Amino acid sequence: MTTNRKHIILLGDGMSDRPIPELEGRTPLEAASTPNMDRVASGGIVGLSRTIPEGMALGSDVANLSVLGYDPQEVYSGRSPIEAAGMGVELGPDDVAYRCNLVTLAHTGSPVVERTDLGQTGIIPDLAMVDFAGGHPSDDEAHSLMGSLRDEIAGGGIEFHTGVSYRHLMVWRNGLDDLAVEPPHDLTDQPISRGWPRGEAAERILDIMSRSVKVFADHAVNKERKKTGRNPVNSVWLWGQGKRPGISLFLERYGLNGAMITAVDLLRGLGRSLGFEVIDVPGATGYLDTNYEGKAAAALDALGRVDLVYLHVEAPDEAGHGGSLEDKLKAIEDFDGKVVGPVLDGIPSLGPFRLLVMPDHATPLEIKTHSGEPVPFAALDSEYGGSGSGGTYCEKTARSSGLLIERGHELMGMFIDGTLWSG
Repeated sequence: MTTNRKHIILLGDGMSDRPIPELEGRTPLEAASTPNMDRVASGGIVGLSRTIPEGMALGSDVANLSVLGYDPQEVYSGRSPIEAAGMGVELGPDDVAYRCNLVTLAHTGSPVVERTDLGQTGIIPDLAMVDFAGGHPSDDEAHSLMGSLRDEIAGGGIEFHTGVSYRHLMVWRNGLDDLAVEPPHDLTDQPISRGWPRGEAAERILDIMSRSVKVFADHAVNKERKKTGRNPVNSVWLWGQGKRPGISLFLERYGLNGAMITAVDLLRGLGRSLGFEVIDVPGATGYLDTNYEGKAAAALDALGRVDLVYLHVEAPDEAGHGGSLEDKLKAIEDFDGKVVGPVLDGIPSLGPFRLLVMPDHATPLEIKTHSGEPVPFAALDSEYGGSGSGGTYCEKTARSSGLLIERGHELMGMFIDGTLWSG
């Protein structure tokens, strides 16, 4: 089924934040120059959406399921099975996928680049999570590290699959998923004992993590990184486990065919699980240096053949995790100027359209991780005859609108069927 109207969701991952003293009590969205998102807000509907249901993990997996119009409380089975789909890794009904981060650990207060004994000590609880992204290794470095991990540890039902930079995958065939463990980005600068694995699978998982420390201790990649003053990748952190989810196709649920544009495996996996065309854009990295313009151009091109495009940009979230106000402001402004602006300018030539801009969740700089408060959205309908909000796009304007979509997964249906403007 197709429709004459085009739909596009422009998602700035983690854009939302909290008031910051350095910005005189404003949020980054309030302080940044965002004339294009302001155009959407001024001419359209503004409100808040609770994308993460109370009590659920504060993750991009849960939040993006909501934005895509699926109730996470009904369909969520874990982050990693979605990423497995994004990497083209097939899971049997009893196989368990684990996210495999390359990380940097250190004894509290010790200079990381001078540590030499982690290969002998393995993982111990008083180590701190210095860098959940392992200093953002290059893809070549990551491929070498993951290759060594496969050579030394894989087997007995354990597989390692290489992704990009620090994001990789472990599959435990016919494995266990009874594990409570904190995401590494929630442990930044804290002892890892706060997120120590617990549960039936913990013994095997801790053994693999400890063995990874020994594999990486004298690795050529780390020797070179230390020479240049960069943090070594000295362990893996396994988390986000789950079995293959059962998610209905987007076409069956909403009557529209779609495309996903993203640089991260999690969103690729969601796209493939929903039956979307997944579009790879050259130079899309997931960081501040991503190919924003290429993503916008790819979105407009895809709208020539599909009904809906979901364009995801990771950079604001990465800046939030890094605690950099400068980077977050830049990421938001680049998203506005290089993605939202070109799409706004180009989409009218395709006919009637509806456009939604929002984050999946907040990533406040003060905590360097995700939080669960409702996030602001702005939606524009080219055929809507009423007056718009007249406001700017930010958390304050969204709160003052009085519109709160408490069950965030319902926003997609309201966006597609138009009740967002008539309800």
